Amino acid sequence: MKKLRLIARLDVKDENLVKGIQLEGLRKLGNPNDFAKRYYEQGIDELLYIDIVASLYNRNNLSDIVRKTVDDVFIPVCVGGGLRSVEDVRAILAAGADKVAINTAAIKRPALITEVAEAFGSQCMVLSIQAKRSRTWPGRWEAYYDNGRAHSGYDVVEWAKRGAALGAGEILLTSVDCEGLQAGMDLELIRAVTDAVNIPVICGGGVGCGDDIADAAHAGADAVACAAVLHYNKETVAELKDDLRAEGVEVRIV
Repeated sequence: MKKLRLIARLDVKDENLVKGIQLEGLRKLGNPNDFAKRYYEQGIDELLYIDIVASLYNRNNLSDIVRKTVDDVFIPVCVGGGLRSVEDVRAILAAGADKVAINTAAIKRPALITEVAEAFGSQCMVLSIQAKRSRTWPGRWEAYYDNGRAHSGYDVVEWAKRGAALGAGEILLTSVDCEGLQAGMDLELIRAVTDAVNIPVICGGGVGCGDDIADAAHAGADAVACAAVLHYNKETVAELKDDLRAEGVEVRIV
């Protein structure tokens, strides 16, 4: 079994790290750079920054935060939120990001996936998918955008396959239904998407303990994005990795 990557997800609004439940009701938690540095020192494998209001304002506001982070942190950094063009991506990579996560702009203009992959390599283009269980299609999920508020009308599994075909090198799959609840991940969703594509899938939404991450790994996740479990000091990165090893999941030793 390949090594599972553990990723700290940092949702940013203005200058603050925030955390919500099902992407709503945001609480301010402090300076995102302080959290990023702490997780890096604890042995996190990657950082994921999302500017959660960027799509509303049509801009990504994270360049300064990313610049400060990469001075202290020497692991891959992925940045998402409000990136709408190759130029936007170029600017955030110039600030120090290694890859970008794109949701809204990819739904509105899928050709952007190919443009970013061709300009910077497919490993740089992460298709972000916010999945909610569909009320109209039993047993299926719909992709949402604008931080889980807007319907795309896209079936998540079909959109994941299409994104991979268009050149995405990775998928960031967030279960909006489970997000922030810390009560376990949507394993059915993880299985459905990881079975459908042959690119790595980062899964997020619902991690409350190491066992939840192990379940996701066994369901096919290549990486798991954690937020609340770390932000609220329920467990450290090292404790999560110990839990994972105990469950037979290989992780990077720091």
